[in-house]
Amino acid sequence: MVKVTVDGIPVEVPAGSSALQACEAAGKEIPRFCFHERLSVAGNCRMCLVQVVRAPKPVASCGFPVGEGMQILTDTEVVRKARRAVMEFLLINHPLDCPICDQGGECDLQDQAFGYGADHSRYLENKRAVTDKYLGPLVKTVMTRCIQCTRCIRFATEVAGVPELGAVSRGENMEVTNYVEKALTSELSGNLIDICPVGALTSKPYAFTARPWELKRTDSIDVCDAVGTNIVMQARGASVLRIVPRTNDEVNEEWLADKGRFVVDGFRHRRLDRPWVRVHGKLQPASWQDVFVALAKRLKGVPGERIGAIAGDLCDAESMLALKDLMGALGSPNIDCRQDGADYDLSHRDFYTFNTGITGIEDADALLIVGAIPRQEAPVLNARIRKRFVTAGRGKFPIAMIGAPQADPTYAVEVLGDGPDALADLAAGRSPFLDVLKKAERPMIIVGHGALTRPDARAILKAAWDLAGQVGALDAQWHGFNVLHTAASRVAGLDMGFVPQKGGRDVAGMLNDGVEVLWLLGADEFPVDRIGNDTFVIYQGHHGDAGAARADVILPGALYAEKPGTYVNTEGRVQQSFRAVMPPGDAREDWRILRAFSEVVGHTLPYDTLEALRARLAQVNPVFARQGHPRFAPPQGISPDGGKVAIASTPFVPVIADYYQTSPICRASPTMETCSRTYVHPPAQAAE
Repeated sequence: MVKVTVDGIPVEVPAGSSALQACEAAGKEIPRFCFHERLSVAGNCRMCLVQVVRAPKPVASCGFPVGEGMQILTDTEVVRKARRAVMEFLLINHPLDCPICDQGGECDLQDQAFGYGADHSRYLENKRAVTDKYLGPLVKTVMTRCIQCTRCIRFATEVAGVPELGAVSRGENMEVTNYVEKALTSELSGNLIDICPVGALTSKPYAFTARPWELKRTDSIDVCDAVGTNIVMQARGASVLRIVPRTNDEVNEEWLADKGRFVVDGFRHRRLDRPWVRVHGKLQPASWQDVFVALAKRLKGVPGERIGAIAGDLCDAESMLALKDLMGALGSPNIDCRQDGADYDLSHRDFYTFNTGITGIEDADALLIVGAIPRQEAPVLNARIRKRFVTAGRGKFPIAMIGAPQADPTYAVEVLGDGPDALADLAAGRSPFLDVLKKAERPMIIVGHGALTRPDARAILKAAWDLAGQVGALDAQWHGFNVLHTAASRVAGLDMGFVPQKGGRDVAGMLNDGVEVLWLLGADEFPVDRIGNDTFVIYQGHHGDAGAARADVILPGALYAEKPGTYVNTEGRVQQSFRAVMPPGDAREDWRILRAFSEVVGHTLPYDTLEALRARLAQVNPVFARQGHPRFAPPQGISPDGGKVAIASTPFVPVIADYYQTSPICRASPTMETCSRTYVHPPAQAAE
């Protein structure tokens, strides 16, 4: 530790800290534009000038290392004059766009101009103008406002791993550009909007929609993947207008994937806002009472083994438990939360969670990815892998992958093969990467659903677990075995046992007339056309997607922004979200629908309030009572069940064909549809 004095306040900071960090430790707020805690130091803007005793002139505190006994002054006349001069230079060419700028109200330049700006300009010449750049359908550019802080360039290169932004020219003529006019190819491009300190980069779908002070903010959890990214829903009236990330260093730092950010316009399209009943082949609106009575009559006399339920990928834990309890009361063992047909060993939680933890990625020193494409399945988690790759230094964090990636993973990776044969070769010592894993102090293995949605999933899971034990990834200090999920509801469903009970059918078994009555709780991501023609389908959800099109009865539910809910992410972290807006029309919270119907059908569920339901959750599995990521030592002497199907040699198949079209909300979103057309299905162009 180094002892430093800031404005007479003694502080101790780690060796190598900057003067700005020392000032922050002393409680002094230092203005800055180019400095960002999660990016490299550029020292461009010079706004963070401070005075160091015995230094000949003010120094940029962001890049000035502290020394023992250093005395720093942050509020002298010299410092104030220097900052005013910097602000004057920044405002020379900055346009007077505040009334029409979407950054207004949350603009760093506005805030600092109040403290250090003048009430007039001495600059009489014409301001410069810069051509706007095309960065795709998500990020809007007004490059005349750019102050050349280079945050966007550093983020794209260092965090996103897509070095498509850069600068040309120098001085007043410098321009931030993407060189070739094309859309940014990053699933994290929306974060450029957050880190831009001015209005040069703003949200294109959100442009001219609302001002920040008009919005009500509600903490929530992103359900577009299984990372559990912490977000803030910003609503005005009955509509959520914007989603932004919420800082959580243990999960997402301060980043948010594009799908979770821009899917917001899908909240308002193709919504189910009233109950529907199919009469003579056509859906007709009905009241809740009529729907419940009709359902009760339809279920009367149907044996429990002929009733089934499937939970979707966006469900909260409360609604799944209510459906599980209802199916149990009806005598049905046919329940499943695995729309994709994934197979896990549920005898121990370690066999289906990301045991290292997301922050544990930064402690690993070797990584093997089996049947997963983190860049598409979990972009924020992929950014953490890249962070470890960059901070470790060249060659110090070797990464290998089994299963060819569809795109650049954003870090150097060695592809060992495209199927389970490569895993067998690795375990048998026929691959040099085995020695890399064995030499690593903290090796790490990630198994994805490209491997777990196959008939031989159990055997692959066991092989990966045994390999983890072989290379020393399962000891008392380090748990290096991880399963990367893609569905936000999956771990909660597995924790509560939303899987076929004794003698029950899974998703495949419930199709093709496997059951007489099928209850779909937001389930759309399975082959709906395989539902038997004689199967009576109840769809409970919030969007008119594939499941609703096949349904005989539609019960309008609430999406995740319209209800409080509990979600468990891929690492087993229990998190709760809150209601941002009310559901539209007659739509209701899912667990309340199930509770009301249980009373009509004569099997009243034993909870009337959300608190009572959450108490029931904790009763089913104590993990639901513990907020956060449980840390536990890896089990000793046990191994997953290898199943009855031997490992096949067929290659792994990616589980995501279109990153922007993975849920009913995404498919209802005009912005996601535009992204799909831009990135995944670009229109064919005639040869010139």
